[in-house]
Amino acid sequence: MNSLRPFHLAIPVYDLSSTRTFYLDVLGAKEGRSASTWVDFNLFGHQVVAHVVADNNDTNRGNSITYNQVDGDKVPVPHFGVILTVDEWNDLVNRIRENDWEFEIEPKFRFEGASGEQSIMFLKDPSGNALEFKSFKNLDMLFAK
Repeated sequence: MNSLRPFHLAIPVYDLSSTRTFYLDVLGAKEGRSASTWVDFNLFGHQVVAHVVADNNDTNRGNSITYNQVDGDKVPVPHFGVILTVDEWNDLVNRIRENDWEFEIEPKFRFEGASGEQSIMFLKDPSGNALEFKSFKNLDMLFAK
């Protein structure tokens, strides 16, 4: 039995229609409760709540993201995501490609042979929120130094 508890994350979005399309069709999330200004998504067992915000300027539309160099990639900060099994990660890569969604960082394997070797990919939702999905060959290496 998994002892981890689901996380809850609220994110700003600018349009519920494009947000639903991305999270439901591209990522395969399930929709939970909703109202005219927000919607709950079950994203791999975690609760992501998209709240419509009125301020639709560049500062709030993902353009306040900065980047940090990690293993040769410009990693967007802030970002959020889920650690998946290898099969779930591969299935999600295929689903994203089938929906012609653009990757911020293409799916790849990094830190090969080192602590924490992992598969990663980054993308942004329609409102500019950056997401990372990763998978470890050995989940015990999640916090390895």
